[in-house]
Amino acid sequence: MPRDRFGREIDYLRISLTDHCNLRCVYCMPLDGLTFAPTDDLLTAAEIESVARAAVAVGFRKFRLTGGEPTVRADLLEIVERIAAIPGVDDLAMTTNAVRLPPLAAPLRRAGLRRVNVHLDSLDAARVARIMRWGSLAEIWAGIEAAEAAAFAPIKLNAVVARGFNEDDVVPLAALTLTRGWHVRFIETMPLGPGAAAALARTHVVPNVENRERIQAALGPLAPLPATNPADEARNYRLPGAPGVIGFISPVSEPYCGTCNRMRLTANGRFHLCLLNDDELDVRTALRNGGGLPAVAEILLRAVAHKPTGHRLDLGQSTEEREMYQIGG
Repeated sequence: MPRDRFGREIDYLRISLTDHCNLRCVYCMPLDGLTFAPTDDLLTAAEIESVARAAVAVGFRKFRLTGGEPTVRADLLEIVERIAAIPGVDDLAMTTNAVRLPPLAAPLRRAGLRRVNVHLDSLDAARVARIMRWGSLAEIWAGIEAAEAAAFAPIKLNAVVARGFNEDDVVPLAALTLTRGWHVRFIETMPLGPGAAAALARTHVVPNVENRERIQAALGPLAPLPATNPADEARNYRLPGAPGVIGFISPVSEPYCGTCNRMRLTANGRFHLCLLNDDELDVRTALRNGGGLPAVAEILLRAVAHKPTGHRLDLGQSTEEREMYQIGG
């Protein structure tokens, strides 16, 4: 298993399949003015398989398909089949908004996908339309039900909480764990990139301590669960008698960089050293110049060696704001 210069074991590769998305969440993507990578710039299914094989060869064991929205890739099933067939892949999961999941869930399960995380910010149809845009609660819920019917377990719901948009939805979402064995996780907004969406993410952060307090006031005490994996970005809890789990992912107020085990492969074939840093190493060129698996493995190990110790988020202009969120460096 590869280790970076800070002693962290890096064994988890998140593979972005596309920069396209069929939703336009207010804290993520604007409604217009976007440009996307040309199709020829995206890694093919065979190239993605090559990267995954090289990653396994140097010690990576866990893989997640992301985007954009991975279900907009026409060759998604082929990609899953190729990665799942690689000896040494211990886990293959996908993060999705679930809008396109109903016809895909069962075929994806048969192809070798093991788990899905579904992005859902509210159980109120009007708020879903306001926050996530271009999608409906009914569509997303149908996708969740399809994932459950296909025996993906545990179902994980990811809710991004933005002040002024969906703080009131935290309690209803958390209450799902009282009757279902799902994991409902609350994620702080992260300012990724320039523009209005990043500005909204920066200025509408709801620290997860606030979400925990809100849940406990309405539903009862949250009992912390022991960490089974030190690299898990979620701090997990359970309500009294609940079959499900409530998690809090707090990259802004409680950074977990010290135990991060993740690397990211961008859709256009670059190893991204940290989601909140811009450093990248090109692997697509090596693949298309005939470098083969050894060249890809060398680039990946170089990326691991240069992985930064943490991110730097500046949520405001004042020292008081920065101290309030305890930004890691």
